[in-house]
Formats: sequence, structure tokens, C-alpha cells
Amino acid sequence: MKKYFLLTTSHVLSVVIGFALGIYALPILTAPETPTSAQVAEATSRAEYSGKFTRDLEGSDVLHWGEGKVSVGPEFIALEGRIAPGPDYRLYLSPEFVQTEAEFERLKPQMVQVGEVKVFENFLVPVPGTIDPGRFNTAVVWCEAFGEFITAARYQ
Repeated sequence: MKKYFLLTTSHVLSVVIGFALGIYALPILTAPETPTSAQVAEATSRAEYSGKFTRDLEGSDVLHWGEGKVSVGPEFIALEGRIAPGPDYRLYLSPEFVQTEAEFERLKPQMVQVGEVKVFENFLVPVPGTIDPGRFNTAVVWCEAFGEFITAARYQ
């Protein structure tokens, strides 16, 4: 009976670990090409605001973080840096700085979703013409699928 229990436990644990690794690895394997340095530099040169993603935010941890310069303009929001890989990331603009899931959830009705983040280094997210980044002061990366705060940067 003990042998059956150990075999079952080890197999279930293997499936759980494999599933978790798959969730982590799939976005990396299916990510489109990252923008070139020239493309990011072009978007950055036209930016009106800038901020910084840092790893030391209250809601960030070893699996949920970002680092680098965020440039915000009327056409693109660009990152010169990296964010932790993960599924279903979205870029939001917030009227207030947030650094935890609870703060994000509280302010989400006042935020605007700019678009999806599908790469984890040097991203470019187009800003729809209906969004005025000047009405907000913070860029937030959020994992929609798991309700996880990834990172944020105050840009004005």
C-alpha cells in the first residue's frame, strides 16, 4: 500500500511540475521576434514621457518582475529592458502608481488597456488613437490569465 501511495504521489507531482513548467515555457517558445534596437530607439526618440521598471516593487517577486526604461509616446509604449516571461500579459495605463495586485484591482476600472505584451525583452506596444497617455501617469504590466501583478513604472 505504501509503494502504491509513493508511486501515485510521485506521478501526480511530476504532472503538476510539468504543467507548471509548460505554462512558464510556452510563452517563451511561442513569442514573436523582439523589436530591434533600432525600432525601440525610434519609438523612444518620439516619446513624451519616460519611467523605469524596477524589480524592487512590493508586488514583484522572483517570477513577476520587470526592469528597464519605459518610454511613452502618442504612438508607442516601448521598453528597453526585460520582464519576467509569462502568459497573457497586458499593458495598462493607470491614473495612479500601483505596485500590488490589490492596488491594481482597486484602480482597474479607471485604467485603460493599451494592448498585449507578447515579448519579454525590448517590447513595443502600439497606442490606439483613442488613448491619450497624458491622462495617465503609470504603465503597468499585468498577467490577465492569473491575475498577477508583474511590474509598473511611473512615467509622469
